[in-house]
Amino acid sequence: MAPSSEKRFGLLGRNIAYSFSRGYFAKKFEAPQWQHCRYDNYDLPEAAQIKPLLQTQPYLNGLNVTVPYKEAVIPFLDDLDPIARQIGAVNTIQWLPDGTTLGHNTDWYGFQQALAPHLAPHHQRALVLGTGGAAKAIRYALQHLGIPYTLVSRSGEEGTLSYAEITPEIMHAHTLVIQCTPLGTFPEVEACPPIPYSYFTPLHLAFDLVYNPPKTRFLTLAEAQGAAIENGYSMLVHQAEKAWEIWNSTNV
Repeated sequence: MAPSSEKRFGLLGRNIAYSFSRGYFAKKFEAPQWQHCRYDNYDLPEAAQIKPLLQTQPYLNGLNVTVPYKEAVIPFLDDLDPIARQIGAVNTIQWLPDGTTLGHNTDWYGFQQALAPHLAPHHQRALVLGTGGAAKAIRYALQHLGIPYTLVSRSGEEGTLSYAEITPEIMHAHTLVIQCTPLGTFPEVEACPPIPYSYFTPLHLAFDLVYNPPKTRFLTLAEAQGAAIENGYSMLVHQAEKAWEIWNSTNV
C-alpha cells in the first residue's frame, strides 16, 4: 500500500500506452506543491478486471477512464453524479472520504470548452460520428449548447444514420461534424470513418476527438475540402483540469 502522504491517481483503459493523461499529470506533478502525487496507467485487457482493480487499489485517490471502459466501469462504482448518470458514461472517478467511489463525466465540459472558440453562426446542426461513451458526452454538450444533432453509426441502427446514408443534402445541413470513434488513433493512423469527404466545404468545422496523431486522416481529408479542423487535444486539457478540480474537492 502507498504511504498515506502519497496521493495516487491514474488512467483506466485498454492499450493506453499512447495516452495523453499520464504525461499531462506527470508534468503537473513536477510542481513543488504536487510532488506528493503520482499518476499511473492501469491498462486492463478485459472489463472483468475493473472490479478487482478497484478492490485491490484502496490507496487510489482518483482515476480517469478512457476507451473502452467509460460505460463498462459504471456497475463497479458506488454512485454517479447527476450529469454522469444522465450521460450514461464516466471518465472520472473520485474517491470520497468514506472510501466510496463517485463517477463523473468531464468529457462534455472539455468538449464544450474546446468547441466554443471555433463555433460560427452557421454551425447550426451537427453530425455525431459514433455512438459510444465518448459520443454520449458530446451529445450532452451539444444539448447544453442548443445545437441539434444527428447520430451516425456503422450499422445505422434505429435513431441513427449509417455512413452510406450521408447525402450532399445532409452534409449541407450539418456544418459541424464531430468524430467520436477511436478510428485514426496511433498507430492505426490511416483509419477514418467511411463518410463522403468530398461533401465537406469551407463552411464546415470538422472536430476529431482523437489527438494522437495531431492531424488524423479524418481531419486531413476534411481540410482538403476547405473545412476548418480541430483535434481533441484542447478538449483533453479542459476535461483533465476539471477532473483535477473534482479530485481536489476532497482535499487532495
